[in-house]
Amino acid sequence: MSDEALLIRGRLIQRRVVGAFGLLFPFVLVAASFLAGARELLPSLSAYYGDAGARDLYVGIQFTTAWFFFSYQGHDRRDRVAGKLAWASTLLVALVPSTTDNQLASDIHFWAATAEFLVLAYFSLFLFTETGPDGPSPQKLIRNRIYRICGWIMIAILTLAMLYYVLLAGKGTWVDDYRPIFVLETGALLAFGFSWIVKGETLWKDQEPVPVPVPA
Repeated sequence: MSDEALLIRGRLIQRRVVGAFGLLFPFVLVAASFLAGARELLPSLSAYYGDAGARDLYVGIQFTTAWFFFSYQGHDRRDRVAGKLAWASTLLVALVPSTTDNQLASDIHFWAATAEFLVLAYFSLFLFTETGPDGPSPQKLIRNRIYRICGWIMIAILTLAMLYYVLLAGKGTWVDDYRPIFVLETGALLAFGFSWIVKGETLWKDQEPVPVPVPA
């Protein structure tokens, strides 16, 4: 296998791994918390920073994801800039946990998480959907639809989360019984993770060209 082929394969594996982190993150936190003795869902994923059973996993996965984005190269300068923005916002989410005792820390955490998902939506909507000069293959057309669906799901979830914080947060309404932020964050992570899994060519991979025999 050539050096270029190894490089491409490595990038695909990285995308699959970070996609798997997104898909598994909420479930791993809940499982770790329950194994440590918890018996109910916390209000948000960020709240698991304060859970003794899940804290290390929360911080570790966030830091690993941030490192991936820091080293992400992509195809051009836009990929690299988006990667650095995702790195900075993910790092802030890990370093500045949401807390009821410090409003400034909570605000930084909230806006960092918002910026992170906006960048991830940008990846799905505008970078992953780009096509080479030969035009999209049938499989690429399917992948592009998946990317756009995942990107718009993230945008819709961010909008709903904003509406919740503006209209309902802290008011003790019946909506809080259903852990709306936890549900919304989980939905956004599933969309992010699935988009990157597809980008890693795990699903709907282009068919390898069939060699044409050369007449003797």
